[in-house]
Amino acid sequence: MSKLKFLSNPPRFLFFTGKGGVGKTSLACAAAITLADSGLRVLLVSTDPASNVGQVFGIAIGNNITSIPNVLRLSALEIDPQTAAQAYRDKIVSPVRGVLPDSVVKSIEEQLSGACTTEIASFDEFTGLLVDSNLTADYDHIVFDTAPTGHTIRLLQLPGAWNDFLEEGKGDASCLGPLAGLEKQHSQYKSAVDSLADPKRSRLILVARAQKTALREAARTHEELAAIGLTKQFLVINGLLPQAEIVHDDLAIAIFHREQKALEAMPAVLNQLPCDRINLKPFNLVGLSALRQLLIDDELFDSTKGMDSIHHAISFPTLASLTDEMTKDGCGLIMLMGKGGVGKTTLAASLAVSIAKRGFSVHLTTSDPAAHLHETLSGAMSNLVVDRIDPHVETERYRQRVMQSKGAKLDAQAKALLEEDLRSPCTEEIAVFQAFSRIIREAGKKFVIMDTAPTGHTLLLLDATGAYHREIIKQMDQSITHYTTPMMQLQNPKQTKILIVTLAEATPVMEAANLQGDLRRAGIEPWAWVINNSIAAATVRSPLLCQRAGNELAEIERVATQHAKRYAVVPLLADEPIGIEKLLQIMQ
Repeated sequence: MSKLKFLSNPPRFLFFTGKGGVGKTSLACAAAITLADSGLRVLLVSTDPASNVGQVFGIAIGNNITSIPNVLRLSALEIDPQTAAQAYRDKIVSPVRGVLPDSVVKSIEEQLSGACTTEIASFDEFTGLLVDSNLTADYDHIVFDTAPTGHTIRLLQLPGAWNDFLEEGKGDASCLGPLAGLEKQHSQYKSAVDSLADPKRSRLILVARAQKTALREAARTHEELAAIGLTKQFLVINGLLPQAEIVHDDLAIAIFHREQKALEAMPAVLNQLPCDRINLKPFNLVGLSALRQLLIDDELFDSTKGMDSIHHAISFPTLASLTDEMTKDGCGLIMLMGKGGVGKTTLAASLAVSIAKRGFSVHLTTSDPAAHLHETLSGAMSNLVVDRIDPHVETERYRQRVMQSKGAKLDAQAKALLEEDLRSPCTEEIAVFQAFSRIIREAGKKFVIMDTAPTGHTLLLLDATGAYHREIIKQMDQSITHYTTPMMQLQNPKQTKILIVTLAEATPVMEAANLQGDLRRAGIEPWAWVINNSIAAATVRSPLLCQRAGNELAEIERVATQHAKRYAVVPLLADEPIGIEKLLQIMQ
């Protein structure tokens, strides 16, 4: 059916996972189409909170199984985490409402309002597709866009006995509520994890780009999943620039050699995996025609063959012009947000060195566990302090504080349960939020530039900020009339400027627009958009890159006229922007 290793003799379940921006959704959709076109019945399922499977196909899908037009035997489903979480909350709370005191019911609802509830509720729906044969009896293959994370699976493996712990009122830990309600489905979850770990039933496909950060993230994901028994994995390196494109094009030559260098230095654990390499295509991966061409052998088609052209760099608003405006107040919080893989870390570092060079005091930090700020800067300069919110350090600090306070009053059994709960992902979320709150208070005296984690994690962080805001207001002495919570600071454009970072491609722009909508619903208005790594803003001769530059123009126009109040475009650079001097070149 296909020469690609990851589609050779495929088992019933296929799971695509990887860092944001590497092409998981495109590959999952293309694989599903390939299987369906070969005569098999296929269900494509997205478990991504920011799913764009519907946009890729150009139809509305949602939380119901929907047939894909013009692809016989292919249907799709988007699991909505928020809908799943609300249904799960209702299932737990409804039976006790009116039976237990209102204060107890409210406490249960608060325990079920966090990120872990959403994560577990989504997995609850996900496991049904793996375990309940009646739900998927009509399909030969189930293709998942985004596999469950190691965090999710470890959460499900926490021990039981939470119900007694809750009833005795011995703790105020983060994950007890969600886990207590799910204990009855423990056997179903065990069956789901067993299915994931069985190569005869399931195949995990790690997707990466030929970039150091993406390959490091793929290696981390591989080790995290292998540690819990999911060892049989495949690797796909997506979006490689073909060597044929480097003739007489300095930018193409630089990109090609940068990618080859990253592949040569690929982490050893990835070299052991069956691997496919898929070349960059000249077209946007939206619509059936494009998706059907993604996995076809390149020699079977070449839409740029015979082209002899040059694309001259187009002048757009620059990041330097935005920086001029941002520095007028002399201090403030600047947060860069967007999906993974769009270059937030590099742009945050560029802004930091540029503002510090102007003589301002700058604190550059990140809440992204995969970020490497020091490596990007590759040097030090006056006025600039660089650090990161280390989830492991902050979580350990939080654990010790909880054990010394709440844990000191518990007996041995209760203390053991509390220690177990404090190893959950929710604990990390709370700890990171507390560190985040400490840092943004500095923005009243200096510039604080924060490179945030990918979009889903950022929104969870903002959810925590909102919950903190509501709790402060609820507990505040009514005689206090002047106060500022972290959420109020994020909502104040005088204090905080949100920069949404994206690429000039259809899917990243759609996802950035969705992020902007989520922020606005939280009362946070993005200040500007930054379109990064633009080929349209560079001069190229490669036929493939010329065609992609032309494709970018419609997306840049869409950002400028429909989405952004102000925007900047950063060109794709020949030299990787590492080191202070090259970071400053981004501003030119």
